[in-house]
Amino acid sequence: MLINDSVIGKIASPALGDDEGRFQGVRVSILGRYMLADRREFPCQIIEMSPGDAYVIAPVSGRVGEKIIIYLDHLGRVEGTILEQKDGGFRMDLVASPRKRDKLAAQLTWLANKDLLNLPEDRRHERVVPDIRHSSIRLEDGRRYNCKITDISLSGAAVEIEVRPALGTPITLGRMRARVVRHFSDGIAVEFASVQEMLTVVQQNLRVN
Repeated sequence: MLINDSVIGKIASPALGDDEGRFQGVRVSILGRYMLADRREFPCQIIEMSPGDAYVIAPVSGRVGEKIIIYLDHLGRVEGTILEQKDGGFRMDLVASPRKRDKLAAQLTWLANKDLLNLPEDRRHERVVPDIRHSSIRLEDGRRYNCKITDISLSGAAVEIEVRPALGTPITLGRMRARVVRHFSDGIAVEFASVQEMLTVVQQNLRVN
């Protein structure tokens, strides 16, 4: 079971005396998006996390044992498998090297202590090169164009594409709704809508009918 209290100091890896070998964790609020094994993508929010597992609030829970990839604000890409379904989401383990776990422990410690120590907010979104770079962009009128993703973050992406839709044009990149925010010599930059819609999606999926 994850430990819920924020703590000053480094998060342990793993927790002593835990016969299941789990890690100590903290309450956090980290926005992101996740991809199921069938490549469907959805927004999500991490509310508890350790270097070894995480509790994910998500609109689609997936299956126990299913592989999950998540891109998280502040933390970048993490992956693992669903351990159990929970109300409004799921708990997953995190597959990472010892070096990656140490980095996660340091990042989670910073996030847990940020409010207690009044540390400045880090609003930057880490940009990474995705494993699958070839995709397509669809305009609202149904026109579709092949494209190549240069890099991607929680909030947007840089895309190589032959056409240049006007700034502000709504588009769909793969399955992610976005809008054009910048033109480059060889493509465009887009901003995802999922970050802004995250809290609304979570609230809708936590309502009791």
